[in-house]
Amino acid sequence: MTTFEEVRVFAPATVSNLGPGFDVLGLALAGVGDTVVARRTTGHGVTIVAVHGADLPLEADRNTAGIAAAATLARSGFEAGIELEVHKGLPIGSGLGSSAASAVAAAYATNLLLGSPLRKADLIGPCIEAEAAVAGRHADNVAPSLLGGLILIRSIDPVDVIRLPIPEGLTLVVVTPNFELSTRKARAVLPAEVPLSAMVETAGNLAALVSACYSGDLGLMSRAMCDRVVEPRRAALIPGCDDVIRSALDTGALGSSISGAGPTIFAICRSTRSAHEVATAMIAAFGRHGLDARSTVSAADCPGARRL
Repeated sequence: MTTFEEVRVFAPATVSNLGPGFDVLGLALAGVGDTVVARRTTGHGVTIVAVHGADLPLEADRNTAGIAAAATLARSGFEAGIELEVHKGLPIGSGLGSSAASAVAAAYATNLLLGSPLRKADLIGPCIEAEAAVAGRHADNVAPSLLGGLILIRSIDPVDVIRLPIPEGLTLVVVTPNFELSTRKARAVLPAEVPLSAMVETAGNLAALVSACYSGDLGLMSRAMCDRVVEPRRAALIPGCDDVIRSALDTGALGSSISGAGPTIFAICRSTRSAHEVATAMIAAFGRHGLDARSTVSAADCPGARRL
């Protein structure tokens, strides 16, 4: 059993929901994410000594990194002192799984310091506990950030997740406007009840999307990238949302929707070249509505949390 006195762990940003997969689909991105440095200390429990890049609490029980680290300690059965330093690479309230990335990096780093008594998948539970404190009890961000790739969440009680295949060459664009939207606000606008017809349509699109992943049928994936339940409610909170999505589709994207709670909007594309053209069109659309925006182009099949 290998143990460390200090580790540095990176956990990537994620796109969740992916159209019809509300709270059950999530995908890891390349290049952007949070980093946590964890150290063994004397005593017991978790402390956070610094948060760089964001104004977040240093109290461990009010920060997803601290909550996830403490839950990992508890699940491992070990007693230890853990000190965390959080480096935020993701903006808060962006729809890219910022709180999840901090939790994942801290949980994975804590497990490494303890000699990895838990499997990677066992860390999903502690990360869900952290997410529940700030963004709701779901795993569609933490699971792909931890495991990488495209993950389907069948259940969180107990945790049951499935890795889905990703068609070769599929590329993702994420465009984030200079506009913060809290997850709590984005969840507050969701309907308490959904008509039976909408449930049937969403189930059909989700099933078709999963089928397209296995078959590589990009035409089917494009048709399935439709959400008439969550997207319309959240679109009203994001200036220019409909225009940005329409611009992505008109420029050749296979599909486009809101990433997580928003305001980031994603698009799936056939190639890197197409993705860059789509990104330019989406940034221009946000500009028409008075918002500066930045884009990230990423392969759709990316690794999850790892030691740096």
